[in-house]
Amino acid sequence: MADTGDAREALLRLLLDGPRRYTRLQVAAMAGMPPERTRRLWRALGFPDVSDDDEVFTDADVRALELLSALIGSGFVEPGTEASIARAMGQSLSRLADWQTDLLADALFRGGADTDRRAVPAEEAVAAARSLFPLLRDVQDYVWRRHLAANADRLLTPAAAADRRELAVGFADLVGYTSRSRGMGGHELGAMVEDFESTASEVVARHHGRVVKMVGDGVLYTAVSAIDAVEIGLELPGTWQAEDRPPLRVGAAHGTVLTHLGDIYSPVVNLASRLTSIALPGTLLVDRDLARHLRGLPRYRVRPLRRVSVRGYDQLQPWLVQRRPPEEADVALETMLDEMADDVLEDEMADDVLGDEAEDE
Repeated sequence: MADTGDAREALLRLLLDGPRRYTRLQVAAMAGMPPERTRRLWRALGFPDVSDDDEVFTDADVRALELLSALIGSGFVEPGTEASIARAMGQSLSRLADWQTDLLADALFRGGADTDRRAVPAEEAVAAARSLFPLLRDVQDYVWRRHLAANADRLLTPAAAADRRELAVGFADLVGYTSRSRGMGGHELGAMVEDFESTASEVVARHHGRVVKMVGDGVLYTAVSAIDAVEIGLELPGTWQAEDRPPLRVGAAHGTVLTHLGDIYSPVVNLASRLTSIALPGTLLVDRDLARHLRGLPRYRVRPLRRVSVRGYDQLQPWLVQRRPPEEADVALETMLDEMADDVLEDEMADDVLGDEAEDE
């Protein structure tokens, strides 16, 4: 039987594609890269500092630095953005690796009465890992390529135009998540978060949206179509709803968004977040621009609510969006309310025009 140290070292050799035998300074010299630059990239990838005399690097680390230098030399990666790219990749892949570690541990030590990891022979653990790692790598490669294919149009668009896009942005968060999570055990909390992420991902994908990121108690998503964003916002709370789950609320806005390293930046994002914070459980609030996109569509009921002041916005006008019942109880009343909502939209757009003209003067 092999001890934990032997098993760990065997797995590290497999994962790192060879023995650890170089220091950071040696790797930098072999790759022809200044030591401070390698330290900056190492930190950007999310790894803790190592001493200059620690032999923790492999031939694969040298090849990776050489590849990065080649990418920079080709013009694909600009020298000033290499750390940002490394940071974005490190954050995304760190989370993926954390999840896969648990998955692999379950697979390696599943079954049998004795689940003591110290009792697992190194050759058995390494053999299992050797068969699993290529499968994970191939699946990751497939998913990565499919996501690139989903963005094929952007690949053919000049970068200056591709990073600024007209999008609908939505936030959905769990109401009372913090207080509820305090009374949960780790397994119970993990199961709820997993259910939430699974539900959110499915609903967003069903309506052609994209999950930008999950933040534990919430999800940030985008959609090219304003209608798709609204459908996500209306469907998600109902799909998630259950007696043992905290309710969900959604806020969404529409406008110009800057995309950068997989994330999005814009006042539109902040506006969607503020709308979410004032939404009642189970409801969807949108901004005026999204409300305007729904104008005249009979399947939606769009109503202006009382203006509120929130951080960053004075007298914010939220709009409540609901599905219109197939048969209205009072058609005349609903028609009147629709006309009043249209009047509010017209007045707000007219105020914007006057404001723009005043600024031009």
